[in-house]
Amino acid sequence: MFKKKGEQIFAPTAGSVMALADVPDPVFASGAVGEGFAVEPSEGSFTSPVDGELILVAKTLHAFAVRTDGGAEILVHIGMDTVKLKGAGFTAHRAKGEQVKRGDVIITCDLAQMTPLVPSMVTPVLLTNGKDFAIAETEIGAADGTPIITVRKK
Repeated sequence: MFKKKGEQIFAPTAGSVMALADVPDPVFASGAVGEGFAVEPSEGSFTSPVDGELILVAKTLHAFAVRTDGGAEILVHIGMDTVKLKGAGFTAHRAKGEQVKRGDVIITCDLAQMTPLVPSMVTPVLLTNGKDFAIAETEIGAADGTPIITVRKK
């Protein structure tokens, strides 16, 4: 039988891609929120890692989630403890319910301004509906513009 290609998940920002286990937060590192990867951002522009519907833009603008047409739900959580900033320093460019394409800018911030205010700006990218999907492939060392993980429906 032919295997489905799966949903390819890309980095939402420029920077160094890392394994989730290396995230400097025990909850994210353990996979408790979901499986995936993280990026140490080198710029403050955070884009959709997939094509789909924007199903969450946190009121505090520290996170957003996109549901692919295939149903995979991908959460981008910008930095550690950034929820405590209550949205200060973040700018939203899209709203919940909008259709987005991979690479569309969702949230921006000034990294130089934000970095001293939080423990880390490492940004986890998580598959949050792992009961329905599984990570089929991981390419942590992928070159810019190539998928980091591929998820498939269980």
